[in-house]
Amino acid sequence: MKTSIDDIQPYETKDGSMIRELMHPEVHDCRNISLAMAEIGPGKKTALHHHICSEEIYHIVMGEGSMTLGTQEFAIGKGDTVLIRPGMSHQVKNTGKKVLKILCCCAPPYSHSDTKIM
Repeated sequence: MKTSIDDIQPYETKDGSMIRELMHPEVHDCRNISLAMAEIGPGKKTALHHHICSEEIYHIVMGEGSMTLGTQEFAIGKGDTVLIRPGMSHQVKNTGKKVLKILCCCAPPYSHSDTKIM
């Protein structure tokens, strides 16, 4: 199955980022994983949150920002990849002047019910 990002309507996740679900079991033929493109505007940030079950991998496609992961805070930028284990609190801030774009892979797939705002 093939999808095109231009054909997918964005929606706001529970943490406040805008995403396009590139692959998700509720829409596509995948079963145990989801892939989305998240966008965070300049000066914006996601809510500090964690996922009960989902493990995530964030890959920064464009822009720059800072990532809070548990008690650590560090800079992120194009080409960086971050592992987020289930239960680990995290937040992303866009510290740049352009949209921060993050490719987000979740297993099990992303769901609002698995997202807990801190």
